[in-house]
Amino acid sequence: MTSIASNKVASEPGPALGAILREAALTALVAFLLTLPLVGLRTVESGGSVSLRTDFTSVALAVGLVFLGRIGMILNREGYPVPVLAVAIVIAVGATFTPLPGSLAYVVILAGSLVLGLQALLAIRRSRSTLSLQERDQRMDQIGAKVQQIAWYVGPILVAFAIALPMLPFADRGLLGVAILVMTYIMLGWGLNIIVGLAGLLDLGYVAFYAVGAYSYALLAQWFDFSFWLCLPLAGLFAAFAGLLLGYPVLRLRGDYFAIVTLGFGEIIRIVLLNWADVTGGPNGISGIPRPSFFGLPFDRSPDEGVTSFHQFFGLDYDATHRVIFLYYLILALALLVNLISMRLRKLPLGRAWEALREDDIACQALGINRTNMKLAAFMISASFGGLAGSFFATYQGFISPESFSFIESAIILAIVVLGGMGSQLGIVIAALLLIGLPEFFRGLEEYRMLAFGLSMVLIMVWRPRGLLAHREPSLLFSKYADRLRAGKPAGGAQ
Repeated sequence: MTSIASNKVASEPGPALGAILREAALTALVAFLLTLPLVGLRTVESGGSVSLRTDFTSVALAVGLVFLGRIGMILNREGYPVPVLAVAIVIAVGATFTPLPGSLAYVVILAGSLVLGLQALLAIRRSRSTLSLQERDQRMDQIGAKVQQIAWYVGPILVAFAIALPMLPFADRGLLGVAILVMTYIMLGWGLNIIVGLAGLLDLGYVAFYAVGAYSYALLAQWFDFSFWLCLPLAGLFAAFAGLLLGYPVLRLRGDYFAIVTLGFGEIIRIVLLNWADVTGGPNGISGIPRPSFFGLPFDRSPDEGVTSFHQFFGLDYDATHRVIFLYYLILALALLVNLISMRLRKLPLGRAWEALREDDIACQALGINRTNMKLAAFMISASFGGLAGSFFATYQGFISPESFSFIESAIILAIVVLGGMGSQLGIVIAALLLIGLPEFFRGLEEYRMLAFGLSMVLIMVWRPRGLLAHREPSLLFSKYADRLRAGKPAGGAQ
């Protein structure tokens, strides 16, 4: 299906003004209904009492921006991007010289004009192109294929850079903290990629396995005095068991029904953690979680009597950064292990069965593949990876609570998988850097940090709706077998 912009002729009438206004007004109405209770009416606590504060100016500003922005999107869609681009440039230039650069209205107007301007530029480029939409997607897939071929050479370079990062002169404690956070989400993205990218199941409650792993380690370490290295595999096993409990009764569901059930499972786990206060600590969480040691050498400044610490054993001056560097290398090793296992599973019959189920599960059932067992295996393996990440999160933070495992965490992990390109390991790394690392560097902007997060997601989806690296080479190409058979060669040599 080609765009209207590429097929527009001089005799074709423009879009009806009434239709444009109706669609923009309907969108503005939805924005009004959402912003009125969230922005316009706020409860404020002062002096021990709660009062209601109104902010109808912000509501009117938000509704007006949504109305105008929707008109710009409609004009881009209908093949009139030039006036939208001109207005976006004027607004961006005017906002740049505004005397209030720190106001929320300034940031929203500037971000909206940039998004509409980028969308208009893409529409202009598409209108001047002779390629159809399908041909453009194929070309983007070819670019993704080349990037993935280069990844075989770039991947080792990235791993070497990650290993050398703590030893670089600009690597301070803050940068290592951001790197640990990004690596944790990369590990979670690679784990969820097994369910979403390979098996084709939409899981909206992946944070539940993350929480099971975190609380498993915290409770085992505090109640039974287990070490981190013993609790790490146990946390993965407990999370896999949780995946079994969820997966077995619901894997017969499909599509939206399956997604809703997984969403409910994630909320059930969070509510159980919140209300089972005798075990989980309830809303107060669990604090004082033990930190891992380096082969029995703690990183404490003054260890217990008769115990040698890390800096004492190596003759170093005490530095709190040593613990952070050790935790960084620990999450790096866990993430690389998850990546290695995932890549190996893709080449096994189990991984090929997942890919086949993703494409057409009815045909797989006709071929004799047990759909339930294959999907259950994907759920359990993916859940175990989430449990490993959860145990690391608990030992890194030293404190966990149900607030750390809300639905927004599942949404962020799923966004990393989708925006990176479902099934693409390298795409998940790039998406995690953009969605997790980039907003962390904007943390000084306080509430604008999440605006930068949303803006980056919008820009990626406008430029590459199917994800950054949506193309992925199949694990098995039957055409290669057919070509070898036609040439009279044995089929076993095909890859």
